[in-house]
Amino acid sequence: MKKKTAAIYILVILGSTLLGAFAGIVSAYLGSAPSLDQVNIRQNFTTYIYDINGRLITDLYTQNRIPVNINELPDHVKNAVIAIEDDQFYNHHGINFIAFGRAILVNLKEWSFAQGGGTITMQLARNVFLTQKKTIMRKLEEFLWAVQIERKYSKDEILEAYLNEFYLNHGLYGIEAGAKAFFGKSAKDLTLSEAALIAGVIRWPTRYSPFVNPDIAVERRNFVLSRMQEVGFITAAEAAAAKAEPLVLAERQSRVVQARYFVDYVTGQLVDMYGEDMVFNGGLHVYTTLDLDMQKAAEKALLEGLPVNRSHEGDLTQPQGAVLAMVPQTGEIRVMVGGRGEDSFNRSVQALRSPGSAIKVFAYTAAIDRGITPATVYVDEPTEFKLVTGETWSPRNYYETFAGPITVREALEDSLNVVAAQVVDQLGPQTVIDYAKKMGITTFVEQGRVNDIGLAPLALGGMTRGVSLLELATAYGVLANQGIKSEPFAIWRVTDSQGNVLYEHTPRYEVVLSEPTSYIMTDLLRGVIERGTGRNANIGRPAAGKTGTHSDYQDAWFMGYTPDLVAGVWFGEDAPKRMVYQGVIYGSWNAATIWANFMKEALKNTPVRDFPKPSGLVEGILIDTKTGLLVRDNCNLPPEETRREIFIAGTEPTEYSPRCSQPWWQNIPFLNQ
Repeated sequence: MKKKTAAIYILVILGSTLLGAFAGIVSAYLGSAPSLDQVNIRQNFTTYIYDINGRLITDLYTQNRIPVNINELPDHVKNAVIAIEDDQFYNHHGINFIAFGRAILVNLKEWSFAQGGGTITMQLARNVFLTQKKTIMRKLEEFLWAVQIERKYSKDEILEAYLNEFYLNHGLYGIEAGAKAFFGKSAKDLTLSEAALIAGVIRWPTRYSPFVNPDIAVERRNFVLSRMQEVGFITAAEAAAAKAEPLVLAERQSRVVQARYFVDYVTGQLVDMYGEDMVFNGGLHVYTTLDLDMQKAAEKALLEGLPVNRSHEGDLTQPQGAVLAMVPQTGEIRVMVGGRGEDSFNRSVQALRSPGSAIKVFAYTAAIDRGITPATVYVDEPTEFKLVTGETWSPRNYYETFAGPITVREALEDSLNVVAAQVVDQLGPQTVIDYAKKMGITTFVEQGRVNDIGLAPLALGGMTRGVSLLELATAYGVLANQGIKSEPFAIWRVTDSQGNVLYEHTPRYEVVLSEPTSYIMTDLLRGVIERGTGRNANIGRPAAGKTGTHSDYQDAWFMGYTPDLVAGVWFGEDAPKRMVYQGVIYGSWNAATIWANFMKEALKNTPVRDFPKPSGLVEGILIDTKTGLLVRDNCNLPPEETRREIFIAGTEPTEYSPRCSQPWWQNIPFLNQ
């Protein structure tokens, strides 16, 4: 009897110990449940970038997922998923113990994890918070997360999250992305047959994808329809009709990134604003300033206009090029082409190159603003300038000839280097730099042994660092916008996935020149296109611009504008070298042709208009082009040596040219009173 009592005591103690251990394990297990604060369903959604007309440029994502609101979905779309994945979804609290027990029996019989017995809530817990590993511990974790999810969220919120979460192969996540990829429509527009097919893919995406195995996908669709009938979601007739529908898929789309240099530019700004995770996973909607039609026109004009160096080394085709266009009144970037599309180096923004004679616009702008006129005469002749270093410098013109006495208008039209150097020397290099900086150039080197405070950098464009196409376009835009500098920008508005506005751009303006100065410069630059070095840029409507070629043909530019658009073209080899291919020299005249081809297409639907003329001008004044002085109507000078000129009021000449011969009576004062 004593032995029996002792045995009982031992069993009780052992049982209590085991029970306590089990209770401890259960307590620890339950204690490991996540808090409700930890249960925050955050899904990765695709970000979309649109052009100025609301057309999709591209999307950004790590998982291609398009958010969908469950209230917008018809019942048959939701029921198709519920029927095949968790037909008791609305009747449990996260765990379907009957289905789970059935799965355990099957797994024990087959000695594998053939079935999971997971509910929609458990699948959501696994996809959002846990891993895909098939282990007992992970399954136990699913239970805890599922219970907490059900405590925190409503059934519809859970179902909505699940419909946005599941994977469908081909980089597609969620029912909206699947509907658009498989059938070219929104999930709210899916037919019963289409909804059943997508629901069928969830369990085994690589096998049931209609793009991979269309026949198997149809079989799976029909199985889903049968399940929907079994659980009472549809009638036998509806199931039969849906099964009879042929599979009609949308054309499979390969992902093409349009305007890749612009997209990279915008993406970089977005990352600075919101961080990489938000940009690629936050479902942002980004409304930009780009015009896709203009962008395509620019890409076409550039690629068709660039020569090819067939002897170049490296992976990239040379020379490379860039086109950038902006609205001068607002600063909206309409076009950004940063190269041939073979790399990610954006030459319209990142490349700093010698602007050549395109820099002359700053010297002449400063001159006009300080009282020099289009009729001011300089003498184009061999000239030796003494530099601050004590050395001398003698600039040469492109054709190595000299024109003699010549007006500012003619010197700019023919891009004469000697006259430009005289203007810079007269004003002082720092004055020219100050004007260029006001107009938007930030890359001048003003200190150190090698700097840009000199005649050559400011007259011929041989800057120490160079200039970007974006900044040069901004500066020329000042002239197109009557002296007002508009800061360039690419993003108008950003919203989150729910449409809440996160950012809205406010354009920034600054008056940096007077309207009369800007108009006079525009009038001078019109002459460059109509009669001067930019004749290849004539587009049959009012336009102004300037050519620019590096002295050794390493860079070719054309910067120009109409009242509605300012645009620039640059091309050159990435490792600067002389652009001579198959015995042909390439330079700014080729850039002008590219510019013209682009502008004609870009502005084909824009009404032709002239540059607005401000007050404070006097025009139609007849001058002698050799002296810059007035000419009487009856002067006997050759017609080609006279011209009617425009002036800022108060700067027009008041004396008559001595080259006009006069009748003797005009020299008698009282006869001319």
